[in-house]
Amino acid sequence: MATKKTAIFTLTERMTLTGGNVTLATIDIGSYVDVGDRQGLQIHSVDYIFQGAAPGDELIGDLGAGNEILVQTTDLNRGGLVFANDRALISSASLFADAQGGRDSTSDLFPDNFGKGSDDGRYVVNDQLYVTAKATTQISDLNVTVRVNASIVTLGAKDFMAIAIQSTAADN
Repeated sequence: MATKKTAIFTLTERMTLTGGNVTLATIDIGSYVDVGDRQGLQIHSVDYIFQGAAPGDELIGDLGAGNEILVQTTDLNRGGLVFANDRALISSASLFADAQGGRDSTSDLFPDNFGKGSDDGRYVVNDQLYVTAKATTQISDLNVTVRVNASIVTLGAKDFMAIAIQSTAADN
């Protein structure tokens, strides 16, 4: 389906969250996607790193009890969090602190194929990746860093067109 043009590289984006608000960020991938050459981005994995207000702050203390952080990466701008069946969803994660102070972190969904035929990642032919995060109201100034491991690939004409059409159809 695709021929790799590069080795795996990492794109990152850090967001500072304020409780109760949806925080949006973008990762520009337009320089990696070329319609004329049928060049796209293959996302192999997405990692989420949760940190306190400053790099050395203790996250457990900053998170508090009974709070949650949700974060998602999509290839279309939905303007907020989406359900797991949304075809634009690439990856998601959450960090939860229960009322007794227990912590749990999950990566809900890693890059998938959603029927795109990828055997080791998700192909993207859009110009941006969108990162959306929301924290419960008691949280202030916590940070989440998104690390996207990807490579540039050349797709066959039919494969590129199918992914582009599916992506456009998912936008409607």
